[in-house]
Amino acid sequence: QLQASGGGLVQAGGSLGLSCEIAGTMFSSNDMAWYRQAPGKQRELVAVTTSGGSTNYADSVKGRFAVSRDNAKNTVYLQMNSLKPEDTGVYYCNAYVQQPFWRKGNYWGQGTQVTVSS
Repeated sequence: QLQASGGGLVQAGGSLGLSCEIAGTMFSSNDMAWYRQAPGKQRELVAVTTSGGSTNYADSVKGRFAVSRDNAKNTVYLQMNSLKPEDTGVYYCNAYVQQPFWRKGNYWGQGTQVTVSS
């Protein structure tokens, strides 16, 4: 369904990029998002890119992270810059699929670990 890649270990102040591909949908009509979950904490929304082209970010990542999408490649990206130790967690790709109608619904990727050392 959703295949995420990227992540890893980086020092504070560094950068990482994540990507997530979903097959079998009309990608341009999907709302795509990135969530993260730190140990002992609830999963939280990091960034979203809608089918209409708008983006939104958690206050904690504004100005440092950038979400983008390539509709031709069915892929959403998250570029993370100026990383902080508090950005550490498992990052999940999320897709709200609109089309085709028989696949309408909310889908999650398997998660990828991001660790920022101080």
